[in-house]
Amino acid sequence: MNIETVKYLLLSTIASLAFLLVLFVPLERAYPAKAGQKFFRPEWRLDLWFLLGQYLLWNGLVLAVLGYAALHIDGLLPAAFRSAVRAQPWWLQFVEVILLSDFFVYWGHRLQHASPLLWRFHSVHHTAEHLDWLAAHREHPLDTVYTMGLINLPAVLLGFPLETIAGFIAFRGVWAIYIHSNVRLPIGPLRMLIGAPELHHWHHDRNREAGNYANISPLMDLAFGTYRCPDHEPASFGVTDPTPKTYLGHMLRPLLPKRRRIVARLEVADTSAVAILQPVAGS
Repeated sequence: MNIETVKYLLLSTIASLAFLLVLFVPLERAYPAKAGQKFFRPEWRLDLWFLLGQYLLWNGLVLAVLGYAALHIDGLLPAAFRSAVRAQPWWLQFVEVILLSDFFVYWGHRLQHASPLLWRFHSVHHTAEHLDWLAAHREHPLDTVYTMGLINLPAVLLGFPLETIAGFIAFRGVWAIYIHSNVRLPIGPLRMLIGAPELHHWHHDRNREAGNYANISPLMDLAFGTYRCPDHEPASFGVTDPTPKTYLGHMLRPLLPKRRRIVARLEVADTSAVAILQPVAGS
């Protein structure tokens, strides 16, 4: 990595951070989902490390992996079909990409919560106990590869032009930060069609099967019975298991073999007590 690349990464990171601050801090102040949550809330430094890691380290790796995969699936479908896709109006392409990505993200997201292997990486994102625009960046890079692949590779396979896909990636990036932000906008019944922070906040409830797996639109949750939108915020966010307190710990923990704990169970029979050591699967 040469000095020019380092300068570009630093400048783009500073510019992105400034843009997010200007966009989301006033919005969170004007329409707070949890009133009284401070800007420098607990673990904000940890989430800042996630943001810096994402922009300075992992985005390039994720794009490289996805680019390599795209080269191997590009052109698998007939050229006539792909040409017909490209010939559509840009707005129709954009709507189609959103619906297509939401379908794959919905089922892929449900699988992340159901599969112990995928959950090991995805749970990093759910360890955030305070949600705002900064917490949206709390992700393991391998989890990001999985999610970004679900979002973009089907569109590449079908032949959508790079301009449409690139525009969608930029839009979805800002949207993902919005639905994590400490915001509750008064949009009323529109939340049945357009995703909103309150929907995704309930997805981050400590209950691992809380629902709301869709991203941009809740239509998939409505169709498959996983839509949930109480009129108040969850009592708490996060996961039930102990979690690392450092950025490096979050990066390494999903890669380590499952730990096994020895749990002492005390059984009493008549007047004697017998301690039984029982191995149980750890998180």
